[in-house]
Amino acid sequence: MTGQEQRAALQRKIWDIANDVRGSVDGWDFKQYVLGTLFYRFISENFAAYIEADDESNDYAALSDDVITDDIKEDAIKTKGYFIYPSHLFANVAINASLRK
Repeated sequence: MTGQEQRAALQRKIWDIANDVRGSVDGWDFKQYVLGTLFYRFISENFAAYIEADDESNDYAALSDDVITDDIKEDAIKTKGYFIYPSHLFANVAINASLRK
């Protein structure tokens, strides 16, 4: 199987999985949900990387919201244009959602 054939087979498989997951939800509605979720994950990871500043010993997601000062929030909003508390990062929301099942 050539690379193009493998890619086409993978795309078909991903599409089939997406159809199974979305069930009876309209494709457009499902796409909006998925794109919104992907965007939320991207800005969460981007924000955590900004705060951590390539320091592997710093794990923003593990911090308590209580340690966040107004100065930290204002600086982030000035620099990034937005702010996300550690508990509201995608990774933590996903963990908490799976714990509630």
